[in-house]
This record gives sequence, structure tokens and C-alpha cells, in this order.
Amino acid sequence: MPSHPPKRHNLFRARRATRCIARLLPLASALLIGAATLSGCRSSAAQSVAVIKTEFGDIVFEFFPDVAPKHTAQIQGLIRSGFYNGTAFHRVEPGSLIQGGDPNSKTGREDTWGLGRPDLPKIPAEFSALKHVRGTVSAARVGSDKDSATTQFFICCRAHPEWDNQYSIFGRVIAGMNIVDIIAQAPTVEGTTRPRQKIAMLSVTLEPRSNYPPTPPQP
Repeated sequence: MPSHPPKRHNLFRARRATRCIARLLPLASALLIGAATLSGCRSSAAQSVAVIKTEFGDIVFEFFPDVAPKHTAQIQGLIRSGFYNGTAFHRVEPGSLIQGGDPNSKTGREDTWGLGRPDLPKIPAEFSALKHVRGTVSAARVGSDKDSATTQFFICCRAHPEWDNQYSIFGRVIAGMNIVDIIAQAPTVEGTTRPRQKIAMLSVTLEPRSNYPPTPPQP
């Protein structure tokens, strides 16, 4: 028996499906390219470390772009621009932490160090399962506003579990924790946590992660 010709409505459905697929293909390609680009950016960020030069020696920390991509991007961008060169570690607490990165500490009055500037772009909180252990690099913020981080950061000399899920961790020291400890013990102005003598970040640069040995996963 001769075969029956395809019904018109079946042909219409087939043509419509073909047109839909043709329209969706460019979108799918764009999404795939975008995902690959984002993955590449995070991979590139992870391949860089920050090197802070001080009069006492160098502090080197790696970044965690997978858990704090926005903090990593902003801090690395500031480093590339030379923003941190000449800023100070304006807060030191022996056996606890050191904090720095405020542009006021370059040339501003000492009583403004740590106050930051309202014109600086804020970074939304990026909390994660990472813990504030010795060597953690985390973003400082204004009071209880969890989305107020800008340029300042602190480095933990010991574990601070009370800060977990309260501050955004974006890195970890991989070399120079002895320098962090030295800075943390600097004499301070009476009644404050500000060092008597300015402890400057002489320069802060990005270097290849491959220049330094691998470190074990954070506990």
C-alpha cells in the first residue's frame, strides 16, 4: 500500500520546533561562554598572591575567589592600582590580629585611621564555611553592617570562632606569619590599638601563586 503523506499539523509542529531550537542555540552558547569566562577569571584570581612589604619583612597571602569572588576582585583591583602602597596597619592587638588598608592612614590625621571613607565602593557580605583561624585574611566592616566592607582587612593571629559567618574571609597567609606576630606586638598609643610608630605597607603587589609552595586545605 502507498504510504500516507504527513499531516499538515505534524509538519507545522516540526517546523516550529526547528525555529525554537535555532533561536535557543545562540543563548545556550552565550551562557556556556559566560560560565567559562567566569570560571577562567576565578582560576586566574586563585593563581595570584598578595605580597605586603613592610620594614619587618614580607607577608604573603593567597585568595579564595571560589568563596569570596567579589572581595577577591575588588582587593586585587586595588592592589593593581597601587591603592595600598603607603597605607598602614593602624590596629594591632598582640596575639589577636592586625588590621590595615585604610586610605586615611596614608596622609590623614592619625585619629582618622580606621574610619575609612564614605566614597569607597562597598562589597556585599560573602560568608562561607571557612573559619577564622590563625592566618585568616578577612574583610573589616563598619559596625554591624555586614555589607559595608570596602578596603580594610585584618589578619588573625589566632582562631576567632566568634567572627565566623560575621566577616567575609577572602584569603589566608601562606608566608610571613612571624611578621604578622611582630607587628601585632608593636607598642601602641596609650588607650588605643594604634601603633606608636606608623607601620606602613611599603608596597602591596600581586605575584604568581606558583612562586610559593602549596599549602594544605584550611581546617
